[in-house]
Amino acid sequence: MKEKSLRFPVKETIKKRTSVRTYKPVSLPGELERKLKNYAEEIKGPFSPQVRFAFIKEDSFLEESGGRISTYGVIRGAKNYMGALVEKGLDKNLEQVGYVLEELILYAAGLDLGTCWLGGTFKIKVLEKDVGMEKGEILPIVTPLGYPAKGKRLIERVMKAAAGSKKRKPWHKLFFNGSLNSPISEKEAGSYLNPLEMVRLAPSASNRQPWRLVQEGTSWHFFMDPSKIVNQTVGYPIQRVDMGIAMCHFELTALEEGLRGEWVTQKGKPALEGVEKLHYIASWLAG
Repeated sequence: MKEKSLRFPVKETIKKRTSVRTYKPVSLPGELERKLKNYAEEIKGPFSPQVRFAFIKEDSFLEESGGRISTYGVIRGAKNYMGALVEKGLDKNLEQVGYVLEELILYAAGLDLGTCWLGGTFKIKVLEKDVGMEKGEILPIVTPLGYPAKGKRLIERVMKAAAGSKKRKPWHKLFFNGSLNSPISEKEAGSYLNPLEMVRLAPSASNRQPWRLVQEGTSWHFFMDPSKIVNQTVGYPIQRVDMGIAMCHFELTALEEGLRGEWVTQKGKPALEGVEKLHYIASWLAG
């Protein structure tokens, strides 16, 4: 379990944070950027790959792309961006990206800054130059950083409606007790009610919510229900990033609730009924 103190109210921040695509056309103050960089250096994810954050002030790539810099999202007004880079080919590298970047995004939201997950294939060469991409690195995610503009453009409202961003799967499709055929109720979740609910509210590519959590004794096993359509459209298994986001929500909320535990990765998939087609990611061992 993390030993550091939280610097933002986790549940409150998760609930209020939303994707922002239209920003006030002003750069972040240097002091605020330093806060983000300092916090970024402190984040420790559950896996071993090292994630490198690149803070970008140059926005000329927006002019070249008409505001569209990736598979998702048309951004307007933002003067600051942040990229998350990691060495390609490493086990759990994308899950690590999802975890650490989501924690930084939540910290930014606590500072009243807007962000928007932009995943996919980045074709703008100047963007790769701006982040100082090194040999062997991949850039799976970029997010704008800035002050949200008042109101939303029509295209932004349309995109949110099409993605169903406000809709979330019900509990019985996400959380289970001992078997995928045995959904767990909110009452049965006990002290883990809030960590599970914050997982349910987590953002994900195309709002597919690929996480499936199965309780077994004192363990919560995290599985991914993959979508070939989503992953092939983006060009890489972006839903592994989604799983890192879910793990971040779970652990930070557990920390806020005073629940102790640690992440472990079993060598083989937990032998539970109904998980045959799911991909095992990791387990939270409570206690």
